[in-house]
Amino acid sequence: MEIKKLLLMLAVLLMANTGNAQESNQQKFKKLAWLVGTWDRTNAGVGKSGYESWSKVSDVKLVGKGVSLEGKKIVFVENLAFIAKGSDLFYTVMVTGEKKPVYFKLTALSNNGFTCENPKHDFPKKITYQRTGNTVKAVISGDGQSVDYVFVRK
Repeated sequence: MEIKKLLLMLAVLLMANTGNAQESNQQKFKKLAWLVGTWDRTNAGVGKSGYESWSKVSDVKLVGKGVSLEGKKIVFVENLAFIAKGSDLFYTVMVTGEKKPVYFKLTALSNNGFTCENPKHDFPKKITYQRTGNTVKAVISGDGQSVDYVFVRK
């Protein structure tokens, strides 16, 4: 009888430890809180500019907008979001003219950056943001191609 109690107690402890090992979605979103605000692009090229603006909708949802300009003319807009689906987080991108967003699963997260991936998407397959102080470097990549976006907090 003692062995059964011991095994049951061990099983309960293992399940409790496994549950604590995984971060909750709210904890993950707390690590993404630095993203909220407006970020001006600094490497857009001559006569071009851009920005991303992010806001917190709830404890488990951020929404953003990415805008590229040539002079004062808007040439590209994408609606962005971080959402929770089950225990996973997704970075979603909805480009003007498309009917559905593209989902990139969060695969790495730290206090200063994240990586999201969708290996089935044509381009990009991977999106990485890395923050250093008030600067963020975003890299979109896939199939040997890579594009860097450098932003500074406005």
